[in-house]
Amino acid sequence: NEPNVYAKVGHVLLPKDYITYRLTGNVATEVSDASGTCLLNMEQRAWSDAMVAKLGIPREWLPDCVESDEIVGEVTPEAAAATGLAPGTPVVAGAGDQPAQSLGCGIVKSGLCSVTVGTSGVVFAQADRHIRHPDGLLHAFCHGVRDQWYVMGVMLSAGGSFQWLRDTLSAHGEISFDQLTGLAQGATPGSDGLLFLPHLSGERMPYDDPLARGGWIGLTQRHSLSHLVRAVMEGITFGLYDLLQIIRGLGMDIETIYVSGGASESRLWRQMLADVFDARIVTTSATQGAAFGAAMLAGIGAGVFRNAAEAAEATIVVSGSTEPNPQAHRVYDRAFEMYRSLYPQLKGSFQEMADFSSL
Repeated sequence: NEPNVYAKVGHVLLPKDYITYRLTGNVATEVSDASGTCLLNMEQRAWSDAMVAKLGIPREWLPDCVESDEIVGEVTPEAAAATGLAPGTPVVAGAGDQPAQSLGCGIVKSGLCSVTVGTSGVVFAQADRHIRHPDGLLHAFCHGVRDQWYVMGVMLSAGGSFQWLRDTLSAHGEISFDQLTGLAQGATPGSDGLLFLPHLSGERMPYDDPLARGGWIGLTQRHSLSHLVRAVMEGITFGLYDLLQIIRGLGMDIETIYVSGGASESRLWRQMLADVFDARIVTTSATQGAAFGAAMLAGIGAGVFRNAAEAAEATIVVSGSTEPNPQAHRVYDRAFEMYRSLYPQLKGSFQEMADFSSL
């Protein structure tokens, strides 16, 4: 569609790989980021000649594709002068954000799972083979750990929903996240039947619906601000649990979940995650998981560590764990079934709402 631009293309690079190019002069990528291009044969961990040919993409556009911990070049004198890095410093390929995040949390072997609650919410489970959901409800990509893959579900407004609530309330007087979670403690698990749909930005998984809408369902006069806040936290957690259950449905046995992001800092939210998921929730010493995972890959490539397992054992410390409450889980299981039933019933209304709001 833009032939003048198309004619100038020499290489196609992902953002971090362009930085590698500027540092080293070499064009390269790695398997975890390349998985998202639709051009990689995930099982073989190499470019798919069939896909490249089918789409008519010149093969010379694609950089070499290596493992995430491989050295892809050295800092050139020009890059050293611009950055202050030492000339000749080895540059390691790195990884995509979520593979690096999971590595930084210690997800280095099959059966481990991480949940990240940032603006979006991510459920990431590692596998020792390439596993795909038959209906495509999950990403199924190469991990940044050698000979490992992962499945991943993403919801768009996890912490984003909680941020929206705080910003909305703060318009009438500043309120902190700690104050919000303190309010939530005033309501019991299940929020007395009040549910919240966290689809404030549409939804990515499992519905793939840009028109999905959010909101509280089940309001009565007995509900207070404490119920409203707790229902938002529970709705976000139910959205993550929905993704976790899809992953478990692939036959993956997950009993321990590593949590990072804003929710990991709240004792109430950690307990809520444990109770809804019916799983042990673990936090680690690494507060900047993705950056820490990238540093671990650099250490492996530079020979500081032999592999990801050794890097994790040497650097990651479990800082806390939370066990599930069986009684609370029974309450949440019932609430989750109601939560799960709402989107199919409201999908048609969401379309009408979208049409109405565009008038």
